[in-house]
Amino acid sequence: MGEVLSRRALNRATLDRQMLLRRARLDAGQAVEHLVGLQTQIPQTHYTALWSRLEDFDPDDFSDRFERREFVRLALLRGTIHTVTARDALALQPLFKVLLARVLKSASGKALANVDLESAAERARVLVEKEPLTFSEIGKALLADWPDSQPQALGMLARHLLAMVQVPPRGLWQRGGLSRHTTLQHWLGEEPAADATPDDMVLRYFGAFGPASVRDVQAWSGLTRLSEVVERHRGELVVFRDENGVELFDLPDAPRPDQDVPAPARFLPELDNLFISHKDRSRIVSDQAAQAVWLLNVSYPVFLSDGFIQGSWKLTVDEKRAHASLAIRPFGALPADQREALEREGAELLGFHAAGAGHEIHWGRHGD
Repeated sequence: MGEVLSRRALNRATLDRQMLLRRARLDAGQAVEHLVGLQTQIPQTHYTALWSRLEDFDPDDFSDRFERREFVRLALLRGTIHTVTARDALALQPLFKVLLARVLKSASGKALANVDLESAAERARVLVEKEPLTFSEIGKALLADWPDSQPQALGMLARHLLAMVQVPPRGLWQRGGLSRHTTLQHWLGEEPAADATPDDMVLRYFGAFGPASVRDVQAWSGLTRLSEVVERHRGELVVFRDENGVELFDLPDAPRPDQDVPAPARFLPELDNLFISHKDRSRIVSDQAAQAVWLLNVSYPVFLSDGFIQGSWKLTVDEKRAHASLAIRPFGALPADQREALEREGAELLGFHAAGAGHEIHWGRHGD
């Protein structure tokens, strides 16, 4: 049947894999690959995500490496934008081609009914390899050949049928820019893997997010029929059960610390990997947070206290970067020791995002 793991035991195991029980002494590239990428729908969030996980994380160095194409941002897991290493981009992108095409059909199928998808995708490829473009610019350009369609749908055609990376300065440290794209092949000068299978990705998932169920890995990836993959590797995995009797899989040598190991205060960005990568999120979501509708339809940065999501936070920096304030907004009352730990970590967060500025921390209420 397998040993039963409590909610807190799963919490501590996941935090350990996510480098959130203690900051890891890893290179940023090693960390991003261990995590199988970082969700970065909001382009600056990989900096907070890595700062919270790594000792001596240098955002300027990461930004420089991003600009040198060691890291890229593109649609992968669940069809959402992730920051991954160049190596992982080439290895993982082919696994999501069918998913992305299915999303396109669901969202824009009617608007594209009279469009030759293959020809339009090839035309878009030529355009973005000449110069990076926004999806709006791509759609308007394709409208000349398919005037009965809609520019927005034509832009989404390029997003979902081509391997498109968002190019700098978008995603650089404390810089920004329009969301312009070119193809992964053009950006890296190499073709994605031709023989990609999900097996390695699934095993890596257990290493970064386990112990976990088949439904968890499917929710994380957006892919289906992954039970077949898990069954192929059952002999290489250990099996547990959660408190509801659900079968959980894990790598034999992966860390599973005691459930009473202390968990530090941590500030995480919007849509962090930690709390969107399981079908059953109870291992990380506090009882108060489970009742908060923002978790379903609004993106807030959140903080962890005693290992669970206990509230949201907001960082404000003035235009001259002379003053920065952090609002800590718990869902409910917190013990004094947890408040003190959050203030200490919050002061470090302010120093990371606004070095040299005057700093202020104040407490509020989530939703204010």
